[in-house]
Amino acid sequence: MNSLTITGHLGRDIELRSLSDGTPVGGFSVADSQGRDKPAIWWRCSIFGKRAESLAPYLKKGQQVAIVGTVSEREYTDKDGQKRTSIDVRVNDLALQGGRPEAQQEAPRAAPRATQRQARQSSGFDDMDSDIPF
Repeated sequence: MNSLTITGHLGRDIELRSLSDGTPVGGFSVADSQGRDKPAIWWRCSIFGKRAESLAPYLKKGQQVAIVGTVSEREYTDKDGQKRTSIDVRVNDLALQGGRPEAQQEAPRAAPRATQRQARQSSGFDDMDSDIPF
């Protein structure tokens, strides 16, 4: 058995589908940067089962991930009728790296602060704030 560890960025959002038996499968690609002067290596990855469904909201284009998986070779025929070979990674373990992408960050909510202010005013604590010198 082989094992591969990849750290890179997702090239596209995960695509969820189901096998004939109903098992969820998520497919995505990861770019493994080889440095400034070398092109990135693109890996086709698949993750199966409930992990695919639970990670789907977080696996968005640009997200940095660390993956441990097994490598398999697959032959297929492209749209021009040519036989091709693809090296795929079956994901055994996946860890999200870095912070949340900008698109996933929530805007700060004003409602809880307003609620806290109303609670202080109704309890009489709001008058105490004006006596504090800082």
